[in-house]
Amino acid sequence: MSEDAIFVPNGRHFVATELARGPWDPGSQHGGAPAALLMRAFENLPAASGLQLARVTYEFLRPVPIGELVVEASVVRPGGRVQLLEASLATPDGLELVRARALQVRLADAPAEGLQDPPPGPETGHENNFQPPYRPMFAPDAIEIRFVQGAFGGGASTGWFRLAVPVVAGEEASALQRLAAAGDFGNGISSVLPWDTYVFINPDLTLYIEREPVGEWVCLQAQTLIPKGGVAIAESLLFDVEGRVGRATQALVVAPR
Repeated sequence: MSEDAIFVPNGRHFVATELARGPWDPGSQHGGAPAALLMRAFENLPAASGLQLARVTYEFLRPVPIGELVVEASVVRPGGRVQLLEASLATPDGLELVRARALQVRLADAPAEGLQDPPPGPETGHENNFQPPYRPMFAPDAIEIRFVQGAFGGGASTGWFRLAVPVVAGEEASALQRLAAAGDFGNGISSVLPWDTYVFINPDLTLYIEREPVGEWVCLQAQTLIPKGGVAIAESLLFDVEGRVGRATQALVVAPR
């Protein structure tokens, strides 16, 4: 099996390589890997002219294993101004792992507001300080990270992300696949609790996409909020080298190990 891509096609199925692996369990994927694969499924569905993906919500129902997976996607509400899409990722025997819903809407027909300027570019950043518990792993082996503020651990931070390998072998990753791969890192790069004594796992991810990013790099300006007696949320503003492209949010399950 090729280790030069996150997923390898196998007929109508896909096989996840170890480059999809996440930080919590050596046998499970980082959320950015299935998020990118399901984004690809949405992009391959038919769309009315002038529509763009505006919102994608992923529900991570179970840990996604390294191995063979089945992707299904469909248009559940067609339309000329708004379309509702659904997709799922499952094991070959039908156990659903990730469920996703997306909205495609017609592009805005109104005077444009100015772009919010991006943070300092990736060329000004430093390599991430994350010490992988095993290799290879999604970060840093499948995706490169450069911080321009903060680092892994220690609260709010800003980092640039670039895919180092294709999402699917033999294909160039699209702009939205790169956005999805990076968007799930908000809780990781803005953690306010120590990795060795707490878990802060996100069972969901929502991306709001104001426009498709340009270039290889996607930036997250992320913070994690843990209200007393409430639910922790990680929020990220998303940028490319030209300016803001959207927002990502994650609800977090926070607990001692």
